[in-house]
Amino acid sequence: MTQHDKTSLSRRQIVHAASATFAAASLASSTAKGDTMAEQELIDPVTRYPKPPFKKQSQPWPGLAGKMEPRPDHGETSYKGSGRLAGRKALITGGDSGMGRAAAIAYAREGADVAINYLAAEEPDAQEVIALIKKEGRTGLAIPGDLKDEAFCRQLVEQAIQGLGGLDIIVNNAARQQTRASILDVSSEDFDATMKTNIYAPFWIIKAALPHLKPGSCIIGTTSEQAYDPSPDLYDYAQTKAATMNYVKSLAKQLASKGIRVNGVAPGPIWTPLQVSGGATMEKLEKFGGMTPLGRPGQPAELASIYVQLAAADASYATGQVYGSAGGSGQP
Repeated sequence: MTQHDKTSLSRRQIVHAASATFAAASLASSTAKGDTMAEQELIDPVTRYPKPPFKKQSQPWPGLAGKMEPRPDHGETSYKGSGRLAGRKALITGGDSGMGRAAAIAYAREGADVAINYLAAEEPDAQEVIALIKKEGRTGLAIPGDLKDEAFCRQLVEQAIQGLGGLDIIVNNAARQQTRASILDVSSEDFDATMKTNIYAPFWIIKAALPHLKPGSCIIGTTSEQAYDPSPDLYDYAQTKAATMNYVKSLAKQLASKGIRVNGVAPGPIWTPLQVSGGATMEKLEKFGGMTPLGRPGQPAELASIYVQLAAADASYATGQVYGSAGGSGQP
C-alpha cells in the first residue's frame, strides 16, 4: 500500500467517524425533543368552556372574580410560558381580574416582572394574582388606587418604574361598565366616572410613562366589539371603547418613529366581574355569550396569548392594529 493510499484511507475513516458521530448526535437530539415536546390535543372551542344559561348573580361594583359562578378561567393552571418576555417590565391596569389578570399571569410565565393596579375593594382577587406572579420567580407589585384621579395615575407610573426597575409594557385595561336602558338614566356622575376610568386614565398614564419608554416598548389598550357594534344599553361605555380604538391608531402613528408600538385588543362577550357588577341586566347575564357563533362567552384565558403576542419583540411590525377575539362575531 502506497503512502497516498494510506492517506486516502485515513481521510475516509475520519469522514466516516465524523458522519457517525453527527448521526448519533442528531438521533439523540431528536429523541430528546420527542421526550420533552408532547403533542397538543385538539380542543373543541365550542365545548371548551361553560355555555348559557348562567345563574342569576349580582355583586356591588366593581365585583370579584372569586365570587362568580362559574369562576372565570384566567389561565391560572393552563397557561404555559416559553420565555418570550424575559426581562420585560409591565404595568397592567385592572390586573386583578378579567383580561388584565390573564395578561399578568401570562406575562409572568413568559419571564416579565409585573405591576398591577386595581381598586381597594378588589384586594382579594389582586393578592391571588400577585401570588401567581411571585410563584414564577418574578417581581409582582400590587398598587391599589382610583384611576379617576390624575395625581394617582402619575403616582402609579412612578411606583411601577421604581418597583420594577423600569417600564417597557403598558396595558391600559381597566374599565367601568354599567348598563342603563336609556340615556335618560345616565347621570352626569355616571358619565363622568366612565369617561375618567376608560379614557382619561390611559391618557394620564401614557403621558406620565412616555418619557421613560425606550425603543422596543409597547402600549396595549383594551377596546371592545362595542366600538364597532354598540349595545343600546351601554351608551357611555361603548363610546369609550370607540375612543380607545381611535387613540390606539392615532398614537401608533405618532410614536412609530420613536420605536414604540401601540396596539389594541377587542374582546367580545367575556366572562368577567364587569358582567355581574352592573355591566349587564340579569336577563342578559343568563344568556351571556349565547348569541355568538360559538354559543358561549369567552374566558379571559383565551385572550392571554394575544396580549403576549402584541408585547413580544417578534411582533415588531404590528402597530396601530386592533386584534379581535369575539367567538365568531365582531368586526376587527
